[in-house]
Amino acid sequence: MAGGGFSKLPNGSVVVALTLPSPDRAGGKVRVLVHAANRARALTRLRNLGLRAVYLRGNSAPPTPDEITAVLHHPDGLIWRTAPDEADELWHPIRALLRPARPA
Repeated sequence: MAGGGFSKLPNGSVVVALTLPSPDRAGGKVRVLVHAANRARALTRLRNLGLRAVYLRGNSAPPTPDEITAVLHHPDGLIWRTAPDEADELWHPIRALLRPARPA
């Protein structure tokens, strides 16, 4: 895993950020943000979506304040975009990353 981390919020919940290999792009990476009650629940949310080999070791790349704001304002509390971050790319709901590719 390239990097990940977490930030504990004043209300006790956490935002976990992980950089993972992209399931649909060869060699690409995505930055995934999850808002949950605690770190274990955040990782469980990802594993329940099919991302089985997701672990958080250390806090080498915690979410930035902008990332925290983005995930807190999303109704699902689970978003992604390509990594490294491109300034013009918006955050996407997780279902846009995990849906099967349509044949051309």
